[in-house]
Amino acid sequence: MMSQAMRERVPYDVVNDIFGLLPVKSLTRFRSVSKTCNSIISDPTFISTHFNLNLNLTKSLTSTNTHSGYLLYTPTVTVTEDHSSSTSKQLCTVVCNDPTLPPVSKFEIPPIFDEFSIVGFCNSVFCLASYDQDLNHIIYLWNPSIRKFKKLRSTLFLYSNVTVVFGFAFDSKNNDFKVLRLITFREKKPQAEAEIYTLSTDSWRKVILTMESLRGYEPNFGSIVSILPRSVFCNGALHFIANTCVHHFILSFDVHDETFHEMKMPLPQNYALSFQLAVFKGLLAIIYFFHGLCHFWVMEEYGVVGSWTRKFLIPMDSPHDFYCCTDNGELIFKSANGLVSINPPRSRSILAIEDANWVGFSANSMESLVLLDQGTLRRIVAVGTWKPPVRPNPNQASSHFPPSISSLV
Repeated sequence: MMSQAMRERVPYDVVNDIFGLLPVKSLTRFRSVSKTCNSIISDPTFISTHFNLNLNLTKSLTSTNTHSGYLLYTPTVTVTEDHSSSTSKQLCTVVCNDPTLPPVSKFEIPPIFDEFSIVGFCNSVFCLASYDQDLNHIIYLWNPSIRKFKKLRSTLFLYSNVTVVFGFAFDSKNNDFKVLRLITFREKKPQAEAEIYTLSTDSWRKVILTMESLRGYEPNFGSIVSILPRSVFCNGALHFIANTCVHHFILSFDVHDETFHEMKMPLPQNYALSFQLAVFKGLLAIIYFFHGLCHFWVMEEYGVVGSWTRKFLIPMDSPHDFYCCTDNGELIFKSANGLVSINPPRSRSILAIEDANWVGFSANSMESLVLLDQGTLRRIVAVGTWKPPVRPNPNQASSHFPPSISSLV
């Protein structure tokens, strides 16, 4: 415990600066050392400062790293240390550059997320949601490094023909996380809607989406009837494939000014193909399968329709599920033999991951204290090993556990 004498010898701002350089795991332990430590670490200003320091450090390390980033995945079957299968789910992180995929971290996914899927992640925070009609109004933000999640509730629609997709991103200009929920209605139902959640204000706002609002005039394309899942984040915006009855386009959402825009796709509208978006070496890309070939297009200059360029034609016997691109340009697919890494145009290798429900790529393995200061909200709960809470001596840190927080050690 930090004694009174020590607190008198070490100025508050010095302690604050030292804590700012410590890893998340150490800080979470130090919260139980004393009320003073807990007060410093739990302060929203400190959490923001620590986050920005980590973010800047991560960017610096990413530019000098020799490896190509990290793969994150949730294995279909979890294997325990004694090599037996388990019903618990895990989130695993491995290094990309080594064929053996050296592990970096492994977190148990709380059972409360069993009906939910990862729909996005950035800067150590994961967004989970469900496409089920009865659950798609519930969204979770989860920070596995501090074992906490935040439950969000959006609009519950009673229509039976509602389709919902999700996006999640970090607004670097406002230093804030945002969740995007897009709702479309089939047949002659209301116009498509967007619900935007901002973490800093813990609030939602709603926007009606029409082709007129995207173009400034009515192009006679009809209403937006579908928006496909798997958004990608590029150039400060989330991107989705969207459709009217006669028109296909890319719907972009600028996370800073919260505006929507239409972007034209590189192919004629009569192509009846299934498209997927990607980010290839920082550029917006689109992928589709046609006649035994994987077609890969890249927008060389963001926002300029004429800059769409067909980058690769990759022979494939059958369509593969596409997951993501790494920073060095490798394409990660799911095939009958497991996960495959393709370095266009010819090089390909089978990764040491037999099967996965979800796969993502991150240039860094950053951890943060985001969601730690949300203890006053009842929707925050500590998670992890799911053991009964163990509280420290009240004389040490009585303020460490707000009523809505459970500590699991």
